[in-house]
Amino acid sequence: MKNFSLLFISLLLVIVLAGSAFASSKVFFTKDISPAGMMAIYNRLGREATGHVGVKLSTGEAGNTHYLSPNLIGELVKHVNGTIVECNTVYGGSRSRTAMHMQVAEDHGFTKIAKVDIMDSEGEISLPVANGKHLKEDVVGSHFRDYDFFLVLTHFKGHAMAGFGGAIKNISIGIASSNGKGLIHAGGNKNARSIWGTEQDIFLESMAEAAKAISDSLGNGQRIMYISVMNHLSVDCDCDGSPAEPDMHDIGILGSLDPVALDQACVDLVYKAPDGKSLIRRMESRHGIHTIEYAEEIGLGSRAYDLVSID
Repeated sequence: MKNFSLLFISLLLVIVLAGSAFASSKVFFTKDISPAGMMAIYNRLGREATGHVGVKLSTGEAGNTHYLSPNLIGELVKHVNGTIVECNTVYGGSRSRTAMHMQVAEDHGFTKIAKVDIMDSEGEISLPVANGKHLKEDVVGSHFRDYDFFLVLTHFKGHAMAGFGGAIKNISIGIASSNGKGLIHAGGNKNARSIWGTEQDIFLESMAEAAKAISDSLGNGQRIMYISVMNHLSVDCDCDGSPAEPDMHDIGILGSLDPVALDQACVDLVYKAPDGKSLIRRMESRHGIHTIEYAEEIGLGSRAYDLVSID
């Protein structure tokens, strides 16, 4: 009888753990790409951005017009009393140095809605990467520690190297300092002759590891939330000064507390769209889905999700 009880308890524990491992995350969705739609998604997430809030987004390369419009996000940024945060680029361009980056942020209208902080303008700090296969540390802007909470606003789109740019890329490459970006691109190899020659899956996995380090450092994901806007869906990133014109229709705004579920939902909506062939080709040619696969494997979130329309 005693052995039967122990067997029953063990079986029950396995069932509970299995259910937990495959638990789905909530992803909220609206077709309303407007300030009201942004606020509605934020409110449905059920988590309040409090304290000193960093609003992570891409300010967009000079010449690009596909980045998130300040008019679209302004009401939400002001609602959370947020500071727009970014880090300098590693590839050169108009945002590789703080003064130039701030000029682009001003030119693109972000300084009109909030204070803008280039987080690596005064150096960088190292965050631990737990059990990293490639990265031992994630090098981020030193101002990262100044913020109590992060609201991650992502313009979902294609990307020349990663296949697509979603929430995971926004908190990995996006929060990394210029040097940290190089480390991710090099797959953690500090002695790499070039950061651009890394085997593709190693680069994608390094992004996921860096994202996990960010989430872990923010109360194991309790002090961060994610909203992604699916409009101006070019195959190219906002970091491209001459991106391809979008050839598919806008889709909507999505939000989640789980970046893996959010990116998976955005990818799935592209596959379901009747005009998503170009972006699908870009994602598949770079094996972009592997970022999400590996992110789930290391415990950043779940690819299983419930898409909840709030319209």
